[in-house]
Order: sequence, then C-alpha cells, then structure tokens
Amino acid sequence: MITPATARPEPEIFADLQALCTSPGYIHAIAYLSWRDNLIRYDGRKLVAKDLHYQHSHDKLIRTEIATLIGLLTQKPLDLALPEPMLLNNYVERTEALLRELHFSMQKPWFENWDLKAGMSPDQDPFANAASMREPIFYGGESAYPFQYRDFARLKYRADNHWLETNRGFRIEEAVQIVDALGKLQERRHFEYARHLESISPELWTMLPSFEFTAQEVADCSGIAIGTVEKFLDAFTCRSDQSKLSFATLSDFNVTNAFPVLCLKEGSYVLLQYYSLLEALYESPFFWMAADKAYSATALTNRGSFTETFVAQRLEAVFGEGRVLRNVDVYRGKDRIGEADALVLFGDRAIVVQAKSKRLTIEARKGNDLQLKDDFKKAIQEAYDQAVVCANALTSDGSRFVDRSGVEVSINEKPRIIFPICIVSDRYPALAFQSRQFLKTTVAASLQAPLVTDIFAFDAISEMLNTSLQFINYLTLRARFSDKLMVPNELTTLGFHLTQNLWIENKLDFVSLDETLASVSGRPPGSAGVAVAV
Repeated sequence: MITPATARPEPEIFADLQALCTSPGYIHAIAYLSWRDNLIRYDGRKLVAKDLHYQHSHDKLIRTEIATLIGLLTQKPLDLALPEPMLLNNYVERTEALLRELHFSMQKPWFENWDLKAGMSPDQDPFANAASMREPIFYGGESAYPFQYRDFARLKYRADNHWLETNRGFRIEEAVQIVDALGKLQERRHFEYARHLESISPELWTMLPSFEFTAQEVADCSGIAIGTVEKFLDAFTCRSDQSKLSFATLSDFNVTNAFPVLCLKEGSYVLLQYYSLLEALYESPFFWMAADKAYSATALTNRGSFTETFVAQRLEAVFGEGRVLRNVDVYRGKDRIGEADALVLFGDRAIVVQAKSKRLTIEARKGNDLQLKDDFKKAIQEAYDQAVVCANALTSDGSRFVDRSGVEVSINEKPRIIFPICIVSDRYPALAFQSRQFLKTTVAASLQAPLVTDIFAFDAISEMLNTSLQFINYLTLRARFSDKLMVPNELTTLGFHLTQNLWIENKLDFVSLDETLASVSGRPPGSAGVAVAV
C-alpha cells in the first residue's frame, strides 16, 4: 500500500505519467475518465443532493487531475486509434495508481521532522511554507459553478467588446452564446452516445465520440455565424506549437487550461472538459488584452471596475442602494489615508469591502515560499490592512468619508461592530486554507474576524442570504466561530450554515468540514453536464 513515506519522488511519478499519457490511443482513456467523473448521473426523475455526493468521492479524479492528463496528452501528436479493451482498462488502472502515488508524494513535506515512535513532532507548523501548500493548492475544490464563469464573463468583458471584436473576431456576448450552445450539444451527445453503446460490441466501446463536435454543429446550435464560431474555436484551441511549451512538472503552466479545445482534423474538435472552457472564457481574454501594450492599462482598469461594481451590486441587492456606498475615500484632515471599495452602513453595524484582482502565480504553485507569501500579501493581506484603516476611521474622531461623486458622507452614529470582507475576482486555490495560515489580523473590540473569499462564493452568499438580517447573521456567526472552523472553501461554510445555522457547541474546540456540505442545494462547483443513468 502506498503511503507518503513509501511514495516515490514526485519527478519520477510525473515522468511515468507523462509516458503513459502519450501512449497510443490514450485519449480514449481520458474520455472515459472524464465521462465517468465529470458527469452527474441520476434516475431521470429529480436531481437530489445524494446524487452529487460521488463528485466528492476519493474514488474519482478531480478536474485538475484530468486537466493534467490532457496537458500531458498533447505533448505528442494525438493518436486516435482505439486500444484493445484490456489495454484501455490497463491505461485507466495505471493512471489511477500513478495519480494516487503522486498525491501521497505531494504530502511528504507535511511529515518532515516527525518521529511518531519517539513521540516527536516538528517545532514549526508543517503547513507554514509553500512546499506544504502545493497539495491543497492542487487538490483544493473548485471556486465557481459553471454558470458563474459563463455569466460573469459577459459582465467582466463587456467594456472590452471593441478590442475582442477587432482582435479576435467575436464579442463577449457571442462567445457566451457559443459556449452555452456547446454545453447543450455535449450534454445531449453524452446521453445519446451512452444509449448507443448498448447496441455495439464492447470491443468498440469508447466515450471519445461523445466529446467530439464540428464548428458547423456549434454554429447550428448557437445561431452564430460559422465564421464567428471558427474564430472563437481558434482562440481557445491548443495548437501544436503551444502544446510543446514546457510541462515538465505538475506545477508548470498547463497550456490546455487556457486552450482546452483540441483539434482532431480540419473542422472537427474535441473538448474533454467543458468546465475548462468556461474557466478559460472567464480568465484568458484578460491575458490576451494584457499582452497588447497599447490596451493593457485599459484592460486592467476594466477588470478592477468589474470586480468593484459586481460586489457593490450584490450588496445593494441585499441591503438596498441607500445603505451601500461605493469607492469611499477616507481622509484624516487633508490627507487621504485609505479607500473602501464598498461600505455598508446598517444600524450599528458596518461592512468594509476590499476587492483585489491578484492571482496566485505559477512560481507560488511550484513551491516558491517567498512568491507564495508575496502573492498572498498583495491579494489578501494588503486588502485586509486597508479594511482595518477604514474600520479605525469609522470608530475614531476626526475622519472624513467622501463618496465616488465627491460628496462627503455623514455618519451620524459610529458603528459598534465592523465586518471586514476581502474579495478576489479570480480563482485563488486554497484561499481559505492560506488565509487561516498566513493572514495577520488586528485585535479590536469593534473589528470582527474577516471574511476572505472570491466573488463566486460571495455571489452565492448574497443569493442565498438575500435579506439584511440573514446576511449580517451569517457574518456574525462566521466571525464568532472562525477560529474553530477548518473548511476547503467558503461554499462549505455556507452549506453548513444553511443546514446547521453555523452553530458550534462550546465543547468543540475544532471542526473540520468537507465539501459535501456545498451540495445541499445544487450541483457542486466543477460539475458540468448531466447524464441519465439506465
């Protein structure tokens, strides 16, 4: 049995996985694994929470694992020959074994300097460095539901439509329409092809055709002109020159995350993970525009504006426009000492929101300790520190607050309780875990423990808790029990709140929650498509 102690070094395992993924016909193994682990199967009557539990099973591969297989697959020209059933089964079993060993190998840093027989434990927290964080970063749960990537991309890039149309040949609304149609096309094909397998010999079984499509099929399904569809597909298709980019370690940039569509032949494509295309639609266009020196500053401004506007609008839906102030400058005398991206005043409560667009860099994912902590500082710590400045100003004399229109805000009653919220606009792997490990907080009577999350979870919170009292109650309970909770992401905390009212008994010092709690009212993040079981 493989354990962290017996697992081979990570480079050896990765090299074996790379050799396996470039084996003849291996694409059929990935198609099977993606079909098995990315689709939700139910009895066709009603989708219920228990149907989603397999998505959190240790027996399935997660999206980042399958994405790794796809990235390694493209290191050589695609071989579409269908392997013999026994060989295909061997591919699958060997893949699962290597990925299992890889997982254990990544856990090795956790157990350094432990001597269980002698009863000795390390002097330092084993999770206080980047090497130990690589495992939660890679295996952490997804941030966004598929529809959030789709819908938020439309909002994120609508101010950049002229650039997209000029340089890529499509507008963001057209891209969203194409992606939506492609999802429906694949969903229908998965169902139809699963039924088709019943009528053919098991030796011919492969799920690859259910992931294939042509540009014309997408055009017909979306109602978008074929020329526009082809330009969209070209923008998200991994070309042979791109596939040769270095992918020598697990933490290297995987080009198929940014270009998830693979070209089989002229006009024929395969998309092995629909979720990857949705994520690429949300993330990739910014990097296209950032590479254009003449437009990069505008793209950066538009991205920041999207994040701040989105968060403010979600708060306004909960508290009403009159209680939500946007882009509030804080002055001490004539000096501007800070800014709140959004400020909510509700009785003797206040919410100070700081939003950032900082991402976790490749170097941090590789285990560079200085880079990991620098990324966290810029994305979270600085946002929190800015929130503290605003909070102190709210409770002290001599401060002035000026809204985005230049009008001074009159605060008649100093808030008794202040909730800081730090929000990032992109997926930030292991954000909850990193915040627990690295965030340096300020102790003050009025200042509550911060909520650190991304806009996807924030959207879900404001959707589920859509009244002022419900929202404030969640922040209150979450702050009260923050030291006792260990969660993979904020959606888990929200799920626990919806079922248990986020209450932890005094006799419990520590509570660890798993991601199944995020399934109480819908699909877990990362799941896309529904297949009906026989």
